[in-house]
Amino acid sequence: MLKTTYDIVIVGGGLGGSTFAKVMAESGARVLVLERETRFRDRVRGEAVHPWGVIEATRLGIADLLQSTCAHTIPWFERYRGETRVLHHDLVAQYGAPELKFYHPAMQEALLQAAADAGACVRRGVHVRDVRGGAPPEVTAACDGGVETWCPRLVVAADGRNSLARRWGKFSVRRDPKLSLIAGLLFDGMPAPTDWVRIFTTQLDRAVLCFPQGNGRVRLYYVHRYDVSPLRGEADVPHFVAAARSAGAPAQLFAEARPAGPLATFDTADRWVNHPYGNGVVLIGDAAATNDPTNGDGMSLTLRDARVLRDCLRHDADWDTAAHAYAAEHDRYYGVLHAVQGWFRELFRDLGPDGEARRARVLPLHQQDPSRIPDHIFGGPDLPFNETIRRRFFGEE
Repeated sequence: MLKTTYDIVIVGGGLGGSTFAKVMAESGARVLVLERETRFRDRVRGEAVHPWGVIEATRLGIADLLQSTCAHTIPWFERYRGETRVLHHDLVAQYGAPELKFYHPAMQEALLQAAADAGACVRRGVHVRDVRGGAPPEVTAACDGGVETWCPRLVVAADGRNSLARRWGKFSVRRDPKLSLIAGLLFDGMPAPTDWVRIFTTQLDRAVLCFPQGNGRVRLYYVHRYDVSPLRGEADVPHFVAAARSAGAPAQLFAEARPAGPLATFDTADRWVNHPYGNGVVLIGDAAATNDPTNGDGMSLTLRDARVLRDCLRHDADWDTAAHAYAAEHDRYYGVLHAVQGWFRELFRDLGPDGEARRARVLPLHQQDPSRIPDHIFGGPDLPFNETIRRRFFGEE
């Protein structure tokens, strides 16, 4: 039976879906969230929101909620080469906000509950079977022992990097070449301070990212070349620890640490959709653009998507026009991040003789004048972006 009860049906109740459900329900829209999982479980995925994303969270009205339920603030960011600290950021002083860090399942539960409290209808244990564009679009799902179909004004696909709704909506996905892999593992009992994020590295093709969650819980990520075997499962945990040690992570981190979650590895290449809206179906979060997780902007980008789509729908009663406006704006700000992060990949991940020669010429210039280094990863895509900035980064002027 077709149902037209809702203005918006959201596929996926993670960060993007639940946040968007909350803010649109607060705006008076009739919202339905369809979430597959009845209980969120730990998986290896982003848990850090950079300062520009924290500002987005504040504009969405969820920053205080996150901090009161699951998140803690991280005011410092540091980079080490071996045992030498080569970079120290006071995030609040430089960007106007700290970093937020949380345990991902706790964040999901808090925001999905907030969406329900705001008036959205949340249904869990629902398996979406199909999304069809149209006027109106349709969503079909298996739930409560039967099959239901809804015909809202708008379908929002927030079902992640391997989005089925994106495929059903016939969106074309683009992707970058494969360059590196990132493996992640959660630890308990790790003696790491709670007020910093650190990156350890000894070589250009390997790095360890350390994200504390408080109370001795830390998520470590090991970034390595794509042609090295991926690390997965309990049997590879000792290999993960050895690799992290060899990449610069201090031995004392592991003295009393014990694994507290799964070990998984992912390709870091960006995947994205140009103009992520069409025929009544709009993509947000990783469904619209999966950002290289070594840069850590994915969560912030998801919050930007939710805020921009909300603002567009509030501004224009013609939701088709509004969703096209969102998609055009998404292309702009994601395009800035993608381009700047591409510059970093070009400079630091080209391991051949040309790359070595370029770094020998450029890195001393960065050391002499740090303003040559674009700050979009922490400061966001609204920072100035032009050819002059690119040329200064590569030491061409």
